[in-house]
Amino acid sequence: MILEKIKAIIVDQLNVDPGEIKPETNLMKDLEADSLDAVEIILAIEDEYGIEIPDDDAEQFQTVGDLVNYVESRA
Repeated sequence: MILEKIKAIIVDQLNVDPGEIKPETNLMKDLEADSLDAVEIILAIEDEYGIEIPDDDAEQFQTVGDLVNYVESRA
């Protein structure tokens, strides 16, 4: 469920095909997200789940799975 919501956020922010997004998908390399895109995705996840993601944690995210695991650990 969390994966599906995060996929929807990424699709909305990056205008990519949902089929391209898997847990192992790298946001920067595979989806060509830039740092601004990454910030917008993080903000959207924070809004969706009512959590705050510190910058130090956000800098560690590389894959979609990293985002999912982080949200799961905070939910």
